[in-house]
Order: sequence, then structure tokens, then C-alpha cells
Amino acid sequence: MRNIRLAIVRQKYRPDGGAERFISRALEALNHERLDLNIITRSWQGTPKPDWRLHICNPPQWGRVSRERGFAAAARACWQRERFDIVQSHERIAGCDIFRAGDGVHRVWLEQRARIVSPLQRLSASLSPYHRYVLRAEEEMFHSSALKKVICNSEMVRQDIIRCFNLPHERITVIYNAIDAQRFQPATEATRHAARQQLSIPQQAVALIYVGSGFERKGLKAAIEAIAHSDRYLIVVGQDKRQSRYQQLANQLNCLDRLRFVGVQQDVQPFYHAADGLILPTLYDPFPNVILEAMACGLPVITSTGCGGAEFIAQGRQGFVCDALDIKALHEAVIAIPAKVENSTMGDAARARILPYTPQRLGAELNSLYQQLLAGSAEVR
Repeated sequence: MRNIRLAIVRQKYRPDGGAERFISRALEALNHERLDLNIITRSWQGTPKPDWRLHICNPPQWGRVSRERGFAAAARACWQRERFDIVQSHERIAGCDIFRAGDGVHRVWLEQRARIVSPLQRLSASLSPYHRYVLRAEEEMFHSSALKKVICNSEMVRQDIIRCFNLPHERITVIYNAIDAQRFQPATEATRHAARQQLSIPQQAVALIYVGSGFERKGLKAAIEAIAHSDRYLIVVGQDKRQSRYQQLANQLNCLDRLRFVGVQQDVQPFYHAADGLILPTLYDPFPNVILEAMACGLPVITSTGCGGAEFIAQGRQGFVCDALDIKALHEAVIAIPAKVENSTMGDAARARILPYTPQRLGAELNSLYQQLLAGSAEVR
């Protein structure tokens, strides 16, 4: 029996990206199966395994629309030429067999963003050639006759796709991201003490951590407002070109002295170890890996109804879920997070919730999906 030739499409591979971590974990878990693994990409940072075949598609680009359109055409030409058994795209490109909706639905993101921007910005978004291209590409892909399955990383995104594109339920499957709970472990007394000392956070204080670049979408403004009228500290991991605006906001709210901006970090675990909980009041996020990482580190999570990660949180048990713009509810949730050294019940429940979601489980679910598709193709032939 010959190996299955699988192609995975991702325009730009960044080792710290959520989609890329999904790809890496999935491919590592699938590596023992009878699969020839192929990556179609514009650029790959890092070192792929020797038995992964890279197909570099890097046409010239003159702006965002040109970049997206050019890569889509080159990637499609590549997979048509190579005649792979299964093409799984992580980009919105019509003609793939499987689409993984790791970025959610662009139309829904624009709906959510419209809640916080000015009328002029909403008009600008509606006229933007880039947004119009993405919306059109999304529509064409979801209605393509070639599309056999859509993989979502949350039930929230599954429902968004059904609502926006009227896809049949059976063509959409939810496969949650994996987490390495051996790597991400709760803090020991020593690691917590050292991490806090490094950040100049009092050992007895309650500290929350926010992790994410692109502060507007991820809800840093709401997080700052939620901790402002309390004694909580906030560790901000990530970057944004408008960071100074958020520092000014914190200064106006008299809480800048309790914020720690630490930038992008290759290893976030020491910062999780300094914290008592994660706050991520994101406007729209399919299911950010940081929620799984924080929960694996034994941190309760405060997040929003627009975040797929909310599906792992029972109110008051593993954390709290509220609207991304409901500052009062966010503030109440912030106050309800206890110091981990005094009460770890919520954090322990958070870690227990994510333990089943191993890379092995992810690999088994993907392999089962591929076998179903191949069986269906054989029946058609």
C-alpha cells in the first residue's frame, strides 16, 4: 500500500505562530503514519524535518492584495502539478480539499472590529481592496466544489461558517489544538519567586498576564481598564506599534506602575509562572494557543464570548467569560481571581481541563479525517 501524499499550504511559516504550531504538532504526531508530508509555502523559518518536502512558491509582490493573490495562484499551480492525494490549506485558496479555518471568518472579524472603530474607519474597511479581496477569496473557497472538509479549532468558528456560508454541518469538523502539558507546567514556589523578582512584582500581589501581539484585536485596552481600579498587576507579553497609546491609557488610569510591558518572548513560560491568571478579552479569536498554555500552567482564564477558548471554561470553575467590551464584568472577574499560593482550585481545574488535548490525540483525529476522505475518493473512482 503506497503512502498518502499530503500537502499543507501556509504562506509564511513563523515558529511562534498559532497556525504553525498546529502544523508542527500535527505533522510530528502524523509522522509515524503512512504519509509523505509536503509543505507549500512562500518562506519557511526554522529547520523542517528531513522527510518533509518543501515547495517554495514565492512570486513577486507589490502590496497586500498582490501578495495574497500571487501566492494563491502559485500554490494552486503547485498542487495541481504535483497531484497530491490531499491538499490541506491554512490560507483562503479555492480548490483545496481541506481548509483549516485557524484565522476564523474574516467577515465576522470585521463585524466585531466595527464595534470599536470610528464610522470613518468602518467606511475605510468596507472600501479597502485588501478586505474586499479576502472576503471574495473566502466566499469562493467555501463554495468551491473541490472543498470536502473544513477543520475548525472551536465550535464558535463552526457556527460562524454555517451562519455566513450555509455549509452543511457534516462538512465541518471541530479538531481542537494540541498542548504539550509536559512542557507547560504550573509554577513551583521557586520559579514563581524568581519570575516575580525579575519583574519587580511583590510576591503577595495578584498578577494577571496578557499574551498577544496586535493589542487592538486581542483586547489590551479592556484588560488595562479592567485592572485599573484594583490592586492587580498586569504583565503584557507581545508587541504593537501603538504600544505608547496603551501606556498613556494606563498612566491616565493611574495604574501604569502596576503594568509590565515585556515585549515578544520566545519562552513565555517564566511569565506564566509569575502570574495568577490570564486575561485575554479578545474581540475575535478562533482559539488562541495562549489559553491552552496558560491553563496547562495552572492559570484560570478570563476571556471573551468572541473567543473559541471560552468553550473550555465553565463560569467560575476554570475562569470567567464575558463580552470583550463589558469592563464591569471584566473587572469583577479580575477581582475574583485569587492569589495562586492561597487558592489553586480554579487553576487546578484549568489544567485538568486541557490534559486530554495531546498532540497524539490531534494526530489521531487528523489521520481519521484523512482516511475518511481517501475512502470517499476511492468510492467515487
